[in-house]
Amino acid sequence: MSDRQPPAALLRAAVAGLAPVLPVLTDLGERFTAAGHELALVGGPVRDAFLGRVSADLDLTTSAGPDDTERILADWGSATWDMGRAFGTIGARRGATVVEVTTYRADAYDGVTRKPVVAFGDSLEEDLVRRDFAVNAMALRLPDLAFVDPHGGLGDLEARVLRTPSAPEVSFGDDPLRMMRAARFVAQLGFVPAPDVLDAMREMAGDIERVSAERVRDELVKLLCGAHPRAGLELLVGSGLAAVVLPELPALQLEVDEHHRHKDVYVHSMIVLEQAIDLEGPADGPPESVPGPDLVLRLAALLHDVGKPPTRRFEDGGGVSFHHHEVVGAKMAARRLKALRFDKETVKAVARLVELHLRFHGYGEGQWSDSAVRRYVTDAGDLLPRLHRLTRADCTTRNVKKARRLSAAYDDLEVRIERLTAEEELKAVRPELDGNQIAEALGIRPGPVLGRAYKHLLAVRLDEGPIGPDAARERLLAWWAEQPESRA
Repeated sequence: MSDRQPPAALLRAAVAGLAPVLPVLTDLGERFTAAGHELALVGGPVRDAFLGRVSADLDLTTSAGPDDTERILADWGSATWDMGRAFGTIGARRGATVVEVTTYRADAYDGVTRKPVVAFGDSLEEDLVRRDFAVNAMALRLPDLAFVDPHGGLGDLEARVLRTPSAPEVSFGDDPLRMMRAARFVAQLGFVPAPDVLDAMREMAGDIERVSAERVRDELVKLLCGAHPRAGLELLVGSGLAAVVLPELPALQLEVDEHHRHKDVYVHSMIVLEQAIDLEGPADGPPESVPGPDLVLRLAALLHDVGKPPTRRFEDGGGVSFHHHEVVGAKMAARRLKALRFDKETVKAVARLVELHLRFHGYGEGQWSDSAVRRYVTDAGDLLPRLHRLTRADCTTRNVKKARRLSAAYDDLEVRIERLTAEEELKAVRPELDGNQIAEALGIRPGPVLGRAYKHLLAVRLDEGPIGPDAARERLLAWWAEQPESRA
């Protein structure tokens, strides 16, 4: 397909969007040209310029080999580094500007392992055909800013459609992760896959197993943090990719029959995700507002009911139960996130939110004691702002009166939390005797027994509130008198 030149006004707008980095691009283009090489801005930065978006990346491609690229960048920048010489990529920094320059490539996967077979290409057009989608296969030659679009990416951009530069079977066979990227672009940019792209995704979904868990995870994170994550997730499920990379999600599509009526758990989870996103604070807001996009909250919202399928039971009389699904779900969520190589902190936080997401439903019309409220706060810890939002988002009932009642009850709980926090500094609740004081009072050394004594005084603190060090010591001694160690 021959290049389609954009209207002059559109090209001017795109170049204007690149204005902050245009001096850098022009300078680099002139340096590479003077050395006898080609250089072009390619991929996401070009796409985003036509979309009126500011791209944080400066991805460049060149006819120069990595050694020549490194020499040119060393003269230009204050630092260079090898980002993958075998793949032809060299990074450089000049002030606050960071660039990545990659030699023209014509790489492909061998169809068996996760390792790409790299071959450097001879032309920009050869490099563009190996890009994931036509909207990312546009380039601006430097320094003259000549527009190159051999695969009709600009038209796809206007139509918000995802097509591959080569046949989708070939593109996805070269790198199966591109199927995940399709879902990510649906979530980030609101695009839709072309029919042949969707067909290929369905036929080749199993090939995603050739891709490392880390790469899959990174695409999933970008998808979830996009503007339209539900659309991206639905593509993952509809294409069969989710059955491989996140099987707990399609498993939520429980059969619903007329005799055992219950909510469609899959649809419910999608709605909870959207409602949780609506409750996120602005990106520059304080931590207690849960600034969005918040990955932990979004993962917890998506996975909060994954324990329902294995715990579903049909009760006499036509009811359905999911006893302890929050506990089962927390373990399932942790296993899946570990398999996707998420960091320990994220795994722990998401699993804890899944485990706690039902706790509020015991609150009723405010029957909780102050002790129960204290435990709710201390069990949530730093996750409390997220738990507030997850719990509120979990209300998807169409019964307006019930929804208002639940919202009012949670309003009441939050008021009580604020009051108790102000009165007792709940976020820093500790026993009224520290470890040294407990050891001195009982005449014991640090160890498991001291840990049990500490937990006992913490429970006293949560149940009774502040009672003072003297009363706390009396409670401790009374507890100690009942322990077998005290008589040893």
